[in-house]
Amino acid sequence: MRVPLDTKAGEETIFDALISARDTFGDKEILEDQDRKPLTYTGLIRAAFVLGRKVAAMTELNERVGILLPSSMGVVVTFYGLHAHGRVPVMINFTAGEANIKAAIKAAGVKKVLTAKRFIQQAKLEDLIADIETVAEVVWLDDVRKTIGLQDKLYGLMAGMMPKRFRVKTEPSSPGVVLFTSGSFGAPKGVVLSQWNLVANCRQVAQHIHLKPEWVMFNPLPTFHCFGLTGGVLLPLLQGMKAFQYPSPLHAKQIVELLPQVKASILFATDTFLNQYARVAGPDDFSTLEFVVAGAEKVRDETHHLFNTRFHGLKLLEGYGATEAAPVVAVNHPERNRPGTVGQIMPGMDWKIEEVPGIAEGGRLYLRGPNVMEGYLSAEDPLAIDPLKDGWHDTGDIVSLDEDGYIAILGRVKRFAKIGGEMVSLTAVEGLASAVWPDARHAVVSIPDSRKGEKLVLVTDRKDADVSRLAEWARSHGAPELAVPKKIMRVGEVPVLGTGKTDYVAIQQMVEVDKAA
Repeated sequence: MRVPLDTKAGEETIFDALISARDTFGDKEILEDQDRKPLTYTGLIRAAFVLGRKVAAMTELNERVGILLPSSMGVVVTFYGLHAHGRVPVMINFTAGEANIKAAIKAAGVKKVLTAKRFIQQAKLEDLIADIETVAEVVWLDDVRKTIGLQDKLYGLMAGMMPKRFRVKTEPSSPGVVLFTSGSFGAPKGVVLSQWNLVANCRQVAQHIHLKPEWVMFNPLPTFHCFGLTGGVLLPLLQGMKAFQYPSPLHAKQIVELLPQVKASILFATDTFLNQYARVAGPDDFSTLEFVVAGAEKVRDETHHLFNTRFHGLKLLEGYGATEAAPVVAVNHPERNRPGTVGQIMPGMDWKIEEVPGIAEGGRLYLRGPNVMEGYLSAEDPLAIDPLKDGWHDTGDIVSLDEDGYIAILGRVKRFAKIGGEMVSLTAVEGLASAVWPDARHAVVSIPDSRKGEKLVLVTDRKDADVSRLAEWARSHGAPELAVPKKIMRVGEVPVLGTGKTDYVAIQQMVEVDKAA
């Protein structure tokens, strides 16, 4: 049954929603990062006005401005600074590689990219900056901050007191951010989310799960990833929770040590990273957490097992999202957690499931709702958007829905192979490999085969993986022989994207190069 979204508060822009949150929750500490110099709502609003005015002086109204920064207070101030002055943030994925980054900058019509010297030096991205400078102007925020004088600070003081008089008026329907899909299965696509898409998604989550203002959200995910931006920044800020920003999800040991220090209540991450955190965490490192939310990729049984055995009582809630849906589509509830599913669909969303020829179980999921984008960036014109047909977004995911409205993700339409006339889910084959070797990471792709149409290849970091073990497990558990890969490629490390998702594009290329060799 469709749950309606509570619309009493009305539609709001991103900046006005922040002002409303200050009115609702009081001027409390709301934002912090590893430098441990927290900002209150007013501190964030003032900083956004001051920095935003400097950027506004070198850009035009409604201009799309690139942001290339890690998760930090700086990226949040910059994001809100652009909104305060009617500019549109374009979040740049600095892990996407030179070609994809330059393509994204061109596709979004970005003329200026905001970044910081400290970050570029620490991340060793000097070569990337040199590449970016061939297509856009790089603006160093460190230098911009040095030009902030007394007059700017007085302006910020006044703007902090009367933000609605100083901010540039925009509409909830106007662009809120341009993000690029992860590129797990092909070239990243530009997604234009409206301001209301983002604010609505925060309200949907808050209506689904009661979030307490005294809680602390710990966000190690990058803000170029919609999960990190909406879940890790906007949701806590708009719900009165402190948002703690950490610059890299890769620092497992540092993160688990920080969690109890900052009294983290909720941790957002992907299965890849949560698995690493659970392995290095001591019994008390997760003691302050109310629950953990996993999204962006399927949670492995091994990760569930780690949490169940090492951290008794700590719920690992699996959710499901898409950049195109701002991103949260469904998530389990702490009191109604159903492992094996991604929970129930968010309030206010419509969905339909269409049959896919050759796929017996489940169907293709389509979504529509206040959090669903207007469309993708047009390939022909950076300022044009290719609209969705009747507002429906085709997720490309094969799902099943039970009588209580819980969704199970069965795979992606693109992640099926046709072998001997039968459709085989590559996701299910990965599950087979994970059942045999739960401690390893696996990815399955298909390549053309002259005899059966397609052939499955398992790419794994398990050194002693062999086909006979897979075949034996499949026979004893009633799995079809077609689901057993006939070729195994053992690698030191299975490629992942900066978001933690499996990088199927790189894996497919590896397998094809290996086949040609």
